[in-house]
Amino acid sequence: MRSPPPSRIAHWRVTGRSLFVVLLASAFLVACGTQNDPDESGDAPTASVCDPDDDGLSLPEGFCATVVADSLGPTRHLTVADNGDVYAAVREVTNGGGVVALRDTNGDYKADRTEYFIGSTGGTGIGLHNGYLYFGPDTAIWRYKKAADELVPSGDKEVIVTDFPEQDQHAVKPFDFDRNGHLYVNVGAPSNACMEETRTKGSPGQDPCPLLEQYAGIWQYSATDTGQTHSPDARYASGIRNAVALTWNDAQDNLYAAQHGRDQLKSFFPDLYSQEESAELPAEEFFKVDDGDDFGWPYCYYDWMKETKVLGPEYGGDGETVGRCDQFEDPIQAFPGHWGPNDVLFYNGDQFPEKYQGGAFVAWHGSWNRAPLPQEGYKLTFTPFNGSTPSGDYETFADGFTGVDTLRSPGNADHRPTGLAVGPDGGLFVADDEGGTIWRIAYVGEEN
Repeated sequence: MRSPPPSRIAHWRVTGRSLFVVLLASAFLVACGTQNDPDESGDAPTASVCDPDDDGLSLPEGFCATVVADSLGPTRHLTVADNGDVYAAVREVTNGGGVVALRDTNGDYKADRTEYFIGSTGGTGIGLHNGYLYFGPDTAIWRYKKAADELVPSGDKEVIVTDFPEQDQHAVKPFDFDRNGHLYVNVGAPSNACMEETRTKGSPGQDPCPLLEQYAGIWQYSATDTGQTHSPDARYASGIRNAVALTWNDAQDNLYAAQHGRDQLKSFFPDLYSQEESAELPAEEFFKVDDGDDFGWPYCYYDWMKETKVLGPEYGGDGETVGRCDQFEDPIQAFPGHWGPNDVLFYNGDQFPEKYQGGAFVAWHGSWNRAPLPQEGYKLTFTPFNGSTPSGDYETFADGFTGVDTLRSPGNADHRPTGLAVGPDGGLFVADDEGGTIWRIAYVGEEN
């Protein structure tokens, strides 16, 4: 909690003690969000509670953070109910469940009830839609009927989409919904760059890449029909290596995604790339996704320093040649290589200042392959938008998740951001899959 600065207190005279106590108490209630306790249904509180030093996070002036819960297991994506209940997908089954549900019963934004359920498998995708809780393990999309006051859904499992192919990498199934009854699902490519000999020095790429039939894109299905099976006919967009960060922007009625770019340019083509170039390339690409778009994986990658899409070395590229890459869609924004975008969210609350309204937050899981440079990512960025496209550069919004100043290995990070959600009062929830922590970031106003 943030107390008034001592310098303000020192100017009050003893004769004004009674008025001072009243005013100080009022200010403290506003800043720290003390309120009447909500009932057991978890009705959403409307103010902000701050942890001391914001649990070590670095935030813009006027913002504060609260630890909702920690040590939950590898929490991935998030969703928040209208009553403030928080649901997180857990990558590995923890305490008997692949989903954890959290409820605050006393208005301090910290979870008093924690329930694990869906015990058969872990996953990444999760969402609430029209009275159902949806969950995305690696090979299917399931849903469970949930009453508004239920913390744990009482409905039986319904299979919405099944038969996604099993794969040993990039298997996660994040998803989102539009307003017309459609479900959009990421199907990542089980590959770095579709080489003839996977991750082998100098190996050429398969051309055409056979993985594009069932992988490396976004698929569109009905959000309500049960028993659907994964089919090439349902492909919505192609040429996306792996879009863990996937969201539908209701304000623009459009799909957006951020891609994990390919790896190891120097390792496989040492004559074409320096170690530093391999650390910074290719860009992590932020896409506006329309029906039928093709973003060029595996044939091309985006060079954020040259601001152009170039031919991959597996397909005859040399870091300069554009070739066929001029036929593919460009990103709407590009970030340095290997930061690992794991969630994207357009802020639709009304608690944050106007500059954040309608803009995009991205949760960066962090790199593993930027040596000899320090690892990067492990933070939240914010990009302002004007309509459907960015109106300015991205900026760091929240940092300090790693717990160290310079990170050389992701295993040394305390936290790795991976999920985002907005609560009913406009607070921003953030999940991490290293420490199993969920935070709530709130705006409390800048001090004079």
